[in-house]
Amino acid sequence: MHVVVTGANGFIGRSIAARLRERGDTVTGVDLQAAAERQVVAGDVSSPGEWQRSFDGADLVVHTAALVSNVPTLAEAWRVNVRGTRHVLDAAVLAGVSRFVHISSVRVFSDLGFPDGVTEAHPVRPDGNPYVDTRVASEQVALQAHAAGEIAVTVVRPGDVSGPGSRPWTVLPVELIKKNRFLLPAMGRGVFSPVYVDDLLDGVLLAAESPVAAGQVYTIGGAAAVSCREFFGHYYRMLGKRGPIVVPTAAALAAARAASTSARLLRLDTELNAVTVRYLCRTGTYSIAKAHSQLGYQPGVSLSVGMARTQAWLTEHGLLSRTRRRDGQ
Repeated sequence: MHVVVTGANGFIGRSIAARLRERGDTVTGVDLQAAAERQVVAGDVSSPGEWQRSFDGADLVVHTAALVSNVPTLAEAWRVNVRGTRHVLDAAVLAGVSRFVHISSVRVFSDLGFPDGVTEAHPVRPDGNPYVDTRVASEQVALQAHAAGEIAVTVVRPGDVSGPGSRPWTVLPVELIKKNRFLLPAMGRGVFSPVYVDDLLDGVLLAAESPVAAGQVYTIGGAAAVSCREFFGHYYRMLGKRGPIVVPTAAALAAARAASTSARLLRLDTELNAVTVRYLCRTGTYSIAKAHSQLGYQPGVSLSVGMARTQAWLTEHGLLSRTRRRDGQ
């Protein structure tokens, strides 16, 4: 196939593009910065432009471009996550692309208040957080295009994507732990739902290629959820530190507000904010039963194996000392 990947320089976009090239597909991409060696053209999806011409001849579009952060304002997030999705759809429809996979997030259920084992049948829930609300709206834009017969669309909702290259759940936590600035709320008892990046790629490709997936929404997660304390504890052991540091939620919120205030005064962005704290207090999990039954999706990378691979990557990229013992040894 000829596949166009938006957000092609990002963690998920770049990973998808690499997997597709490995199996022999032609892959081009769009991102804010061009990367000629990987056939990525420069383009801002929040505005129509010449980048839309790069979809000609494509069979599939995998749309990963988004502001994945708790920092942007609603206007900023809407421009990229919602309006940008429509611009990508416009380019795909004009080029006659037959399939469109929209990468969304499990956060469309909101960060708190969803049931354990939540399924795709459960209503999504805007909650005032710009990231959550624009993810909900972006799904509506994509599924509306499918309902109107413009293009066959599938929505994929990844869990907490970890592994080599993941900034939110690998690089950033390691950086903060090194600086002794990483705290877990709810005494570390919050639920984390990791999915190793290779398993996510398997799910995305199954969704892209299955005829039954057109018009459907799928949660793609890992085999099991764990406590935040267990998940982030792997990074502490990699770094040779005692931890994780766990505190009551009220204390974590106070620390996050202080960090946000300091960052604002210094005109810096930080993910250390109240929204992130609440996210790490979740108690619910996400069902992958629909993806398993309809697509044959089955995660194959356990948390321990994924963390061993992640540790090797962190070491290779200079984020861990080569003298550290492997996690779990």
